[in-house]
Amino acid sequence: MTTSNPGERLGLLGRKVGMMRIFTDYGDAIPVTVLDVSNNRVTQVKTAEADGYAALQVTFGERKASRVSKPEAGHLAKAGAEAGAVLKEFRVTADVAAEYKPGAQIPVGVFAVGQLVDVQGTSIGKGFTGTIKRHNFSSQRASHGNSRSHNVPGSISMAQDPGRVFPGKKMSGQLGNVTTTTQNLDIVRIDEARQLLLVRGAVPGAKNGHVVVRPAVKAPAKAATKGAN
Repeated sequence: MTTSNPGERLGLLGRKVGMMRIFTDYGDAIPVTVLDVSNNRVTQVKTAEADGYAALQVTFGERKASRVSKPEAGHLAKAGAEAGAVLKEFRVTADVAAEYKPGAQIPVGVFAVGQLVDVQGTSIGKGFTGTIKRHNFSSQRASHGNSRSHNVPGSISMAQDPGRVFPGKKMSGQLGNVTTTTQNLDIVRIDEARQLLLVRGAVPGAKNGHVVVRPAVKAPAKAATKGAN
């Protein structure tokens, strides 16, 4: 599914199930990530007349009623949709927004086999790490006079002028646990019965992590529409 404006892309919310491999008719093994995108339900349809722009607000997953605030519970009750674990908005064209009503489900059929997609998720957190590992630097010499300075960044500042460390210097700190996007992943297979997407390669995050799947924004026109006809 493609639109004229790259920012207007209807996607799906989902959960990373895990990785596996599938085989082609020629016996080639393809590593794929399985994404559960079932039960994506519309909680609000925004229009240019009422909100200034067209968009679909979508939720995915489940949440206990005791964990839902009263304003959100009223908002969901108005749409006739159950509370979900994730709530996100997709900017779409007015024609696409008119196709859905609050409470409706978005099927996995909005994507097609062979289509390129961008998958966004939260990368696995690795805690506090050193400079070498965090920024993929090369370590120092392991011998020839190097003492206790093998896996350290070395000098971080300058001489008396300016005599300080500039802001933004790459140093030790938290690694991972950030929102990241993997672009131009190929949809290899779609399981419509179980509402699963199988995309080639790895996507950000750990198992059971929430992801956002959108049509690729940087995909060539031919590749983006591949398999859609």
